[in-house]
Amino acid sequence: MRGLTIIAAGADVERFRAALSLACAQAALGGTARLYCHEAAVGLLVPGTDPDDALRAAAGLASRAQLLEEALASGVTLIACQTGLAAAGVAFDALPAGVEPGGLVSLLADLREDRLITF
Repeated sequence: MRGLTIIAAGADVERFRAALSLACAQAALGGTARLYCHEAAVGLLVPGTDPDDALRAAAGLASRAQLLEEALASGVTLIACQTGLAAAGVAFDALPAGVEPGGLVSLLADLREDRLITF
């Protein structure tokens, strides 16, 4: 199975949740999945609550924090843009254990036969 590399290009929570869900689905099928959080998307890797978490819980849906945990537990590689970390003032140690620092050049250099999707 071809791998899947996803680029989250912005700070839209709904699109980020979709990217996480897609990465988890790929991992559940036995494939490799990487989610690269570019610039503003880096902040979404910081665990926390979102305004609609209560509504999601009532509907039986996972929160963003739960999806992050599930992705890491499923073997999804989460990559934080180093430039984005600096621009957002986010310390790398504020991110969940297992998140890797990286950049677009290294991401593309290691793309191989992965499918590439942007959110």
